[in-house]
Amino acid sequence: MITSFLQYIQYEKNYSSHTVLSYKTDLQKFCSFLKQYSVDFNPKTITSGDIRQWVLESMEGGESPRTINRKISTLRSFYRFLNEKLWKEPYDPVAEVVVPKLKKSLPYFFKEKELDAVLEIELAEDSFEGIRNWLIIDLFYQTGIRVSELVLIKNVDVDFVLRNISVVGKRNKQRLIPVGKNILEAIKKYISVRDKVVKSECEFLFVNEKGEKLYREKVYHIVKLLMSGVSSLQKRSPHVLRHTFATTMLNNGADLNVVKTILGHANLAATEIYTHSTFEQLQSIYKQSHPRG
Repeated sequence: MITSFLQYIQYEKNYSSHTVLSYKTDLQKFCSFLKQYSVDFNPKTITSGDIRQWVLESMEGGESPRTINRKISTLRSFYRFLNEKLWKEPYDPVAEVVVPKLKKSLPYFFKEKELDAVLEIELAEDSFEGIRNWLIIDLFYQTGIRVSELVLIKNVDVDFVLRNISVVGKRNKQRLIPVGKNILEAIKKYISVRDKVVKSECEFLFVNEKGEKLYREKVYHIVKLLMSGVSSLQKRSPHVLRHTFATTMLNNGADLNVVKTILGHANLAATEIYTHSTFEQLQSIYKQSHPRG
């Protein structure tokens, strides 16, 4: 049943390999938990009490509410699959399990002056790596794309005429990101330098000196290294640049639905978290500007 479920979410639902692996790990851990209490993994006989006990032990083991919620979400998806695809009579013990409440934390984001500073510094670089790294930072900042989307951008995905970039997001959903003339000029410059340095033909936009596609870890390293020189944030990752893009757009009057579409969010709730950041900024400005603030 587990194998059928994993094949279903991978090939029919088009979940990423990372998500499939995460679901597989969660189900394997649940099986191990049942085994230690001599309980067979039979989805029809597993009770809500079994699942609650698993949740309790996970909490006592120090796992975060977010991790536990993900585990329950895995079981919920698994039983939804069984009820829709395999069983005639529905059975769902997960429905009676209450999930731990998540503490809502506001997203980190870089200040505009920090981005200006790092881009100004890197602009002086005329090496292949320097030009590439500058473009990576600026592309994150101007588009809000995910690191997984950036590394998969191919040369053909950049449309210099219509001024957009095609990216492949979660669940293999493709979307078009509008871009400005300045970033397109930067891409042209980078490609010109890249094609002189890299001897082999490049399919992907961002590569190393051997012409190999950049890995996510390398992009993380580039962002952390460059942003460390201008920002004191503990988190200095591509995702913080994604947060920065969204916050900057909303601070400058962009419609929430437009930001949602560009980010590739499935629902508006995922985008609304950025409105809290912008409201905090409004409060700060109010307190500084109004005599009775």
